[in-house]
Amino acid sequence: MNPAGGGPVESLTRVASIMARDGHSTEVLCLDAPGASWLGNLPFPVYALGPGKGSYGYAPDLVQWLRDHASRYDTVVVRGIWQYSSFACWRALHNSSTPYVVFPHGMLDPWFKRAHPLKHLKKWMYWPWAEYRVLRDAAAVLFTCEEERILARQSFWLYRCNEVVVNYGAAPPSADREAQESAFFAMHPHLKGKRFALFLGRIHSKKGCDLLIEAFFQVLAEDPDLHLVIAGPDQVGWRSRLTELASELAVEHLITWPGMISGDVKYGAIKAAEVFVLPSHQENFGIAVAEALACGTPVLISDKVNIWREVQQDGAGIVARDDIAGTCSLLRTWIQMSPEQRSTMRENARLCFERRFHIEKAAESLVRVLASICDREPVLQSSTTLGFTGNP
Repeated sequence: MNPAGGGPVESLTRVASIMARDGHSTEVLCLDAPGASWLGNLPFPVYALGPGKGSYGYAPDLVQWLRDHASRYDTVVVRGIWQYSSFACWRALHNSSTPYVVFPHGMLDPWFKRAHPLKHLKKWMYWPWAEYRVLRDAAAVLFTCEEERILARQSFWLYRCNEVVVNYGAAPPSADREAQESAFFAMHPHLKGKRFALFLGRIHSKKGCDLLIEAFFQVLAEDPDLHLVIAGPDQVGWRSRLTELASELAVEHLITWPGMISGDVKYGAIKAAEVFVLPSHQENFGIAVAEALACGTPVLISDKVNIWREVQQDGAGIVARDDIAGTCSLLRTWIQMSPEQRSTMRENARLCFERRFHIEKAAESLVRVLASICDREPVLQSSTTLGFTGNP
């Protein structure tokens, strides 16, 4: 439940709060350490059985806990695969009266097979007796967009599950734009009055941050007043290499690195930004993309962000390939747009969010699926108790 885990953690917290409003209770079983600081202010009971052992997250008490408590829950939602938490759920629940569903959260994307072939070979050795069974015996495997569902079929030829696409998204920010922008500029006063493009996400090679810096350098002559903000946690120590790249290209003075930002500071950055940029090599959904759309900020994304079709169809942003030429095209196309075109795209961004990615729609969609599995009327007013487990 560490908030540095990004979108899945944020979505779970938001959806659970909406569901509580409508009579559904949520409890979370996770592999955080019991004393983890981020567990203190969550809006639901949390049972922390971690930390799990090693990168696999083995927790010896997990299966027995599930067997002892499964009868309390109408449904268990497994968030993520490839760690012991998902296999433990299968061991404890596949022959029980408590159904479970699985959110793969993009972990079946074939990009990983191409990017890490040796890891994929190791996964193949594990797949038939573990994750294949986890998905096969789940009441449903929940994909957050059609693109994710299609791509998931391409990683392993041994593949069988009940595929269901559900809505996914973000909560709209408060309307107090001035206060939120002030919170951001209080941290970075040198940006006030400047135009900037915003990257918001983990500082990771998968996200294409190096492409963004290189492309920013290449198009800067066409718009020398543009600045770049790269915000997010540096979980793998990649920022030092990126700052070296920026220095080599002599653009380091035009790039700001706020680190991880949240709350009003985060929304202030999104609202103050001229445009949001994510040239990712693989992005299952992109909660930050939805948050940008919610703020009426157009998005420049690669065609490896799985909701690119929806963004393009609604005219809410610009889409290109996940390479240098594509990322240059994203920035250059935005720079060359007229003020009227940019204004139209901002309005389209807001409408795209309301139509497709509002967190209320995500909660309604999830409840309909779980109610159907429980053989109940698929309405929000029914009372359902959910158990969530996983290590997003």
